[in-house]
Amino acid sequence: MATAVLGRRLPTRRLGWGALLLNVQLVSIVAYYALTTAEPTEPRYALYGLLWVNLGAAAIYATDPPQPPGFATRRRAAALAAAYFGLLAVFGGIVSTGLGDAATGVRIAWLPPGWGPAFVYGGEYVVVAAMPAFLVGYAALAYLVYVTLLEAAGSAIAGVLGLFSCVSCTWPILAGIATSAFGGAGILGAAALNAFYDLSTAVFVLTLGLLYWRPGIR
Repeated sequence: MATAVLGRRLPTRRLGWGALLLNVQLVSIVAYYALTTAEPTEPRYALYGLLWVNLGAAAIYATDPPQPPGFATRRRAAALAAAYFGLLAVFGGIVSTGLGDAATGVRIAWLPPGWGPAFVYGGEYVVVAAMPAFLVGYAALAYLVYVTLLEAAGSAIAGVLGLFSCVSCTWPILAGIATSAFGGAGILGAAALNAFYDLSTAVFVLTLGLLYWRPGIR
């Protein structure tokens, strides 16, 4: 049923436009490395950024909330989804503690497409690194949590899915602990950071799929 719904939302003509957009994105990655001094040491990391953006945007586009329930229910669901996005932003690295006297202010980080261009604010009390991949990806997860709460308010499945989704929140903490313990320049520290991108992307894709299809609800 979910596949049929997605098929209706994304007919052949729109799939054609999607394929064109994907090709443009891939070309933009090639152009980025051709026109900058950056070297694609791990090409899959550049593709991860586009994966987060494209899957997140597609999930939001293809998911409609159920028939409007009571205002109180919508308000509670929206509050929980917003809180969930906040947790993702904090534990996922969008928002972190400030730099104190070493504050650098506002700048644009020209990262590979998907990860950049990123808005970066290095303030005295707070640091914001708004990368498109994480913004779109976390927004998609929060939106799907909102829809899930509306469809299954009071159902155990919503709590299970929410708990599973938090794996993507806690992993950056574990990676940060490993990096601090073994040294950012050490082999194990580097391995932790590399594993963060691989595992967080895998968890994001799986969580997005579970929240989109919501097994046990439909």
